[in-house]
Amino acid sequence: MENNKIRVRFAPSPTGHLHIGGARTALFNYLFARKYNGTFILRIEDTDELRSTRESMHSIFESLKWLGLNWDEGAMSEDDEKGDYGPYIQSKREARGIYKKYVDFLIDKGYAYYCYCTPEELEEMRKKATLEKRPPRYDGRCRNLTNEQIEKFRAEGRKPVIRFKMPDDGVTEWNDLIHGHLSFENKLLYDFIMIKASGYPTYNFACVIDDHLMEMSHIIRGDDHISNTPLQINLYKAFGWNIPEFAHLSMILGPDGSRLSKRHGATSVGEYRKEGYLPNTMKNYLALLGWSTKDSQQIFEVGELEEKFSLDGCQKNPAIFDPVKLKWMNGEYIRKLSKDQLFDYALPFIKDAGIDLSKSRVSPVEIVALEQEKYKLLSDIPKLVDFFFIDEINYNPDAVDKVLKKPEVLKILSGIKAVYTSIDDFKDTVIEEKTRAFAKENGYKAGQVFHPLRVSVSGRTEGPTLFKMMEYFGKDLVIKRIDEALKIVSDSLS
Repeated sequence: MENNKIRVRFAPSPTGHLHIGGARTALFNYLFARKYNGTFILRIEDTDELRSTRESMHSIFESLKWLGLNWDEGAMSEDDEKGDYGPYIQSKREARGIYKKYVDFLIDKGYAYYCYCTPEELEEMRKKATLEKRPPRYDGRCRNLTNEQIEKFRAEGRKPVIRFKMPDDGVTEWNDLIHGHLSFENKLLYDFIMIKASGYPTYNFACVIDDHLMEMSHIIRGDDHISNTPLQINLYKAFGWNIPEFAHLSMILGPDGSRLSKRHGATSVGEYRKEGYLPNTMKNYLALLGWSTKDSQQIFEVGELEEKFSLDGCQKNPAIFDPVKLKWMNGEYIRKLSKDQLFDYALPFIKDAGIDLSKSRVSPVEIVALEQEKYKLLSDIPKLVDFFFIDEINYNPDAVDKVLKKPEVLKILSGIKAVYTSIDDFKDTVIEEKTRAFAKENGYKAGQVFHPLRVSVSGRTEGPTLFKMMEYFGKDLVIKRIDEALKIVSDSLS
């Protein structure tokens, strides 16, 4: 490959958020460009003028940036662009009349024609084809209209579309870089619409014009586009243009083997971000959907994906999206973070939970890092650390019933309170040593002392390491909370 010739694009339609399939396509284009020192372009294909929105466009930009898929050229935001091949938003290209001369060329050369068929007539065609057990394709009835017929349709107020005239015989074939040799009989293809009645270009037409004018070397996209490819190749041939290389990525299925959808959980990148997944986790996991290294590597360090990616590692068979594996991987990535990185990622979730970080006597960074080994999602962190930042403890009723109301607890808490009152250096190692000595001297198992202590100071049966937690609370607060627990125990006995 000539490195300076590699140009690939991600071309989403801004009709919703960036979903998993689109994000995977963007990632593979990005990795391919980085591997061969090529150019990664972002083009916005908003030819669906009724459903495309600026809000969706903004959401797509934000999701790509969050994933770290920084593009070299294209639409940089809703209003800004970078590069010499713009505009990079199709509605702006249409407004500049970029597509018109190519439409005129095709009509002039006999490769395209005006079609005046009504929706009712098209529906009748579909019904007839279905009854005759034929593919429901346009029957070409407007291919050779007379001037009289055209005038009649115009007089009726019919607004025409413009269709591409597909060859009647022969085959359209190409060597797909993932699926190998693919071939379609032209007689089974259809005269697709290039220009809608509204004057807007369709996807199949506009993307070919744009891919050629933007000098794309490779088209890497989902295999749901395989059926579009022979239509587009015939357009390239009609113009006499070089045809780019095509690579169609495997479909993504849910754990049950059906196409990935909302019933399998979150489908957009933004939803996974809100659930508390790290961008590096998502990037790593998306890369494994339909691609693998020869040694089936699972976790990649920064820069490794860009180095190791190859279309040779892409599979033809559908990829299975496994939420359990994704969550496991997120835990692995969380453990790789420094304390400061973890805190920075957790902070938005902590703020959303309404936690006042100023109420802690020690650094919130240290508190958040206490349970780093256990976190699976960033969104779990607030509820695991919130008791460090409240004045009044909230006791879990089940914890009170199961732990604090045992017969020996009143004596244990009273005794350990006296021990803690005498400690001057209230550090975790000292607290642990004194607590274990107390248990041994009084004939208790460690758990008999540890469990009521944990519930007393945190209100819960689970949480971070007990003695470091008490060190962070501080001696005064620990004793205050033991007093509160003693009152609960005394009240339950009276």
